Amino acid sequence: MGRALPRTNFNSSRLLRLLAELSAVDDGEPKQGFAERLGHWLNFSDAITLHAAQGLASPSAAPGATLPVGAAELEAELAKIRTALASSITASCSADGSETRIKWPTPKSGADIAAIDLAMAYEPYRRFYQAHQGELEASVHPLRSKARQALARVSPQLRQLASLDAALDQVLGARERQLLATVPVLLEKRFAQLANAHQQRLAEQPDDPAWSMQPAGWLADFGTELKMVLLAELDLRLQPTVGLIEALSNEAA
Repeated sequence: MGRALPRTNFNSSRLLRLLAELSAVDDGEPKQGFAERLGHWLNFSDAITLHAAQGLASPSAAPGATLPVGAAELEAELAKIRTALASSITASCSADGSETRIKWPTPKSGADIAAIDLAMAYEPYRRFYQAHQGELEASVHPLRSKARQALARVSPQLRQLASLDAALDQVLGARERQLLATVPVLLEKRFAQLANAHQQRLAEQPDDPAWSMQPAGWLADFGTELKMVLLAELDLRLQPTVGLIEALSNEAA
């Protein structure tokens, strides 16, 4: 059975679906927006992958076969990194995440976040998201490189696969980072929607910013949504590494 290089599929990813559901990506203009840019990028990536993956045929491992040296260790490291990053995201996207390195920018009581310029109000949350993106990049990319090194030691076929992944990472990595950098920009639209709805409710009841991070508060809702987007981005960033480790695991001892 042929083995194609694992690739990051933005168009069918949970990340893009979440952004669309949150109205951060407008479904009414998919050919002019985020999805089109991602699609063009993927068409290029897929064309290279399909061409280079020809001849990367290798039998799947038989049931009960021993994993190649390094596969079990990589699987354990992947699970550890995924758990740590997911825990960091979940803990920090709440008002009580005081123990986390990246802290949720909760407004102080007496300062109505919705009463000031929305662009200025959103800026701390943009930096918050970007800080998490930096943490994801710093943790995921070294593991991907480590997985490539492990593949290169196993067989000529997997060495070719590792070389192909390295080439794609070099050619497309900058483009991927550029596209992912637009996610916090897109989330600003959702932030404004929630803030405007909050402002409309102020005519009916007094406001206290401390309420906003209580359950059902508008900033609490935004924190939950931002957490979901970050977790989806984590899964997306891990896809190439997961595929490489699976290829290594499928190789018979």
